[in-house]
Amino acid sequence: MNASEARPPAAPPAVPDQPAAPGRAASGTSLVRLMPLLTVANAAMYLVYMGIGAVLLPLQVEQVDPADKVANFGLVAGVAAIFATLFNPLAGLLSDRSGRRNPWILGGGLAALGALALLGQARTVLLVTIAWCLVQATMNVYQAAVTAVVPDRVPVERRGLASAMVGIGTPIGTAAGISLATLFVPGDIDLGYLVMGAVIAGAAVLFTALVREQRRTDLAPAPLGKQLAAFATTLKDADFRWVFIGRFLTMLGFFAVSLFQLYILQDHIALPEGLDPTEAVAFIAPIDAGVTLVATLLGGLLSDRIGRRKPLVGISCALSGLAMMIPVVKPDWTGMLIFTVVAALAFGCYMAVDTALVTLVLPSAGDAARDMGVLNIANAGPQIIAPFLASLLVGLLGYDGLYAVAALITLLGAAAVIPIRKVR
Repeated sequence: MNASEARPPAAPPAVPDQPAAPGRAASGTSLVRLMPLLTVANAAMYLVYMGIGAVLLPLQVEQVDPADKVANFGLVAGVAAIFATLFNPLAGLLSDRSGRRNPWILGGGLAALGALALLGQARTVLLVTIAWCLVQATMNVYQAAVTAVVPDRVPVERRGLASAMVGIGTPIGTAAGISLATLFVPGDIDLGYLVMGAVIAGAAVLFTALVREQRRTDLAPAPLGKQLAAFATTLKDADFRWVFIGRFLTMLGFFAVSLFQLYILQDHIALPEGLDPTEAVAFIAPIDAGVTLVATLLGGLLSDRIGRRKPLVGISCALSGLAMMIPVVKPDWTGMLIFTVVAALAFGCYMAVDTALVTLVLPSAGDAARDMGVLNIANAGPQIIAPFLASLLVGLLGYDGLYAVAALITLLGAAAVIPIRKVR
């Protein structure tokens, strides 16, 4: 799809029943094939993000400098997230201009394999940071194009189901990634990176081989300068801006806790005799995945049935914030298991319904990847702030303070859906 000319600030926003982009909507048969492949593509992505981010990367940082692991990990994760923030909307813009998604999905997946191989060989904090930046850059090229497939090709009446299929990739990929990563601890971290790189590359090849697309030629691309300037105009749409704020706050609360899960289990939670933190992470992962999977499916289907998105998004955000207080009240293994179930229930519903909500407030149907790329700043941006914020809070207030502040931030994310007007 060639991107249309940049919309002026006064352009009317997209209406809630906005169809898929012209010439792109998938047929019924194509949708049957597309739906499971959306799950595969997103599961592979989260396998890399969580398997590495929650297990391999913090262990690699700890091996390099055990004494300063919290501060160093905050630095590595935060700097790399800057690259994610920059590359996601830029890659979305370029795929809009090219009129294609598949080449960007394939190129990003294959490039990620090379970047992960490099990361496995890093032996200093500086080299780990550089390599993880490259991984984030390549993975966000992949992510930007995959994210745009739903608003491109799925009719509005099937967006809830499509969003659920995208959403269930999160728990599947998270559980598979964490379980897979633990197989390479402690001595084969470099091999673990290679295996995960092979998974994302394989998913990119599979998706692009089976999901055919037609290049969109009905719109002429605007000059690149105007396209870049259009990023700012995207956030002038009030509903899109509130969705952006809500996603940013919710992800900030989520990442502030999840990125430090291994260290929390090492230093804060009283684990049963004989259970080490790495084993605890692997034990929690399938529980998290199973509950999230059920919540994602039910949330997506329920939002389609009742035709309402905002209440489900607000309730799930609020529940997620309240769940974060469980480890404060009960900082032991039982408390962590209860927290995992409640938080997974909330997060699964949130991801399914909020993704559907997002597709209904996009300012421009012709620039879906660009606009989704802007929104994905709300996913990547918190990853910049969260590591620095979390390491600061742990140093000043301990892990209880980290949970309490993350809970407050997430509750503010719940309140952000209230002003949205175009979607119920």
